[in-house]
Amino acid sequence: MRLLACLMLFSSAAFADADLVIENAMIVDGTGADAYPGHIVVEGGVITAVLAPDEKATAKQVINAKGRVVAPGFIDLHSHGNPLTHSFENFLAQGVTTVTLGMDGSSDSLTGDGLSAWRTKAAEKGLELNVIPMSGHGTVRHKAGIDDGTRALSNTQTAALQQALRDDLAAGSFGLSLGLEYVPGVYAEEAEMKALGAVIEAEDAIIMSHMRSEDNADVEDAIDELVAMAPSGRVHISHLKVVYGKGAARADELLAFMEGKRTSGTRLSADVYPYAASFTGVGIIFPEWALPPTDYKALRESREDELKAYLATRIKKRGGPDALLFGTAPYAGKTMAEAAREAGKSPVDFMADLGPTGGSAAHFVMDRALVDKLVTADEVALSTDGSPTMRHPRGYGTYARLIEYYVREKGLMSLETAIHKATGLPAEIMQIEDRGIIKPGMTADLIIFKPEQVHEETNFTTPHKLATGFDMVLVRGQSAFEHGKATGKRTGKVLTKTP
Repeated sequence: MRLLACLMLFSSAAFADADLVIENAMIVDGTGADAYPGHIVVEGGVITAVLAPDEKATAKQVINAKGRVVAPGFIDLHSHGNPLTHSFENFLAQGVTTVTLGMDGSSDSLTGDGLSAWRTKAAEKGLELNVIPMSGHGTVRHKAGIDDGTRALSNTQTAALQQALRDDLAAGSFGLSLGLEYVPGVYAEEAEMKALGAVIEAEDAIIMSHMRSEDNADVEDAIDELVAMAPSGRVHISHLKVVYGKGAARADELLAFMEGKRTSGTRLSADVYPYAASFTGVGIIFPEWALPPTDYKALRESREDELKAYLATRIKKRGGPDALLFGTAPYAGKTMAEAAREAGKSPVDFMADLGPTGGSAAHFVMDRALVDKLVTADEVALSTDGSPTMRHPRGYGTYARLIEYYVREKGLMSLETAIHKATGLPAEIMQIEDRGIIKPGMTADLIIFKPEQVHEETNFTTPHKLATGFDMVLVRGQSAFEHGKATGKRTGKVLTKTP
């Protein structure tokens, strides 16, 4: 029997010095360096020693990891959900020990009532894993008393917006998240973005953005807009992609463009999820002039023909009605074509009736060769952009897919490189100095697994299936996941930005 039965976890009075020793491990330390054999000693949730195979240590608890890899827990740079209201077992099952929340411009669940208040709640209830908190642009706007549909801000509004962001950063937020294709980010003008960028630069925080556009013809312009917010600051592209773009050569062009921005002084980084379909609200198909807070009913009465003409063009451009798979009720698991057919309507009429707030869906708008090139690029980290409930396999399978598909099946990168992109690199991007690498002094967020047994069980039709093959996941030295399920231990914490 595989999994923990093979790990031989046991306790004995004879092992009484350290809290834990993981023996006979093949250590992949998160730096990208070659794997090496050794033992890991943990005391008080911290790695206190990494020993050579011929060295010995005693402990209260010993794990014999013979034949297995031990690596740092994965750090997900773009996640969704609230770990106070939902289990994040699907993240633990694929080796994730830290998630980044408050993304795409909304951090209502974390910072809406103040990040300090959420930290208190998290400390009282406990967390299954660690949380990197971000401040959503829309949430910060609301704190400053700015309506969603406001475009040009007054001097008073700008000052209030900047102060609201400063307050969040002082409470421990790592930076600002943007959703520039969504309300209210879609209405943000250059002056507002630069005002926020000035705060980010002054605090050496980070901007993480779903960009204004990810379309092939617009993506470089969208990066330019983002970089202009903080030209000498830390700027991060969330879920890097080129919608409608084709081939590895197009990915190379984009990566070279990004390198040029780094050369000019911007600390530009990015993450990517390893799938050729995105998942977002159906509002992305609609024109900006149809989005909230527009009175959609009134708009249809005055601009119905124009709306339908736009939808027809947009649906065709995005691959047609079969290229959208609904992920929310009542159409979850059905394509736009199927849902429209069942409703007795054309796809255009169906979507017009559904409206821009009518649900979320997977959008099959990306090229596999291009995605693979971005995933394997040295400077690009991994993320899920997933949640416990989202109907997209990325929330349940991203890191299993990284190992199973990219390392084992296709040989597109080494295991050491894959682990670095999921651990040491994201820790560097977020300036987290006590996680992401295995060495003395680091927090003992660790995963134990056999790479050949890792498997992505999820797919688009049955998306909520846990990954398999990660035998044990430790958060701060305690087992958070084993025997194929979460243990219920809550040793995670809300992380704080390194000064």
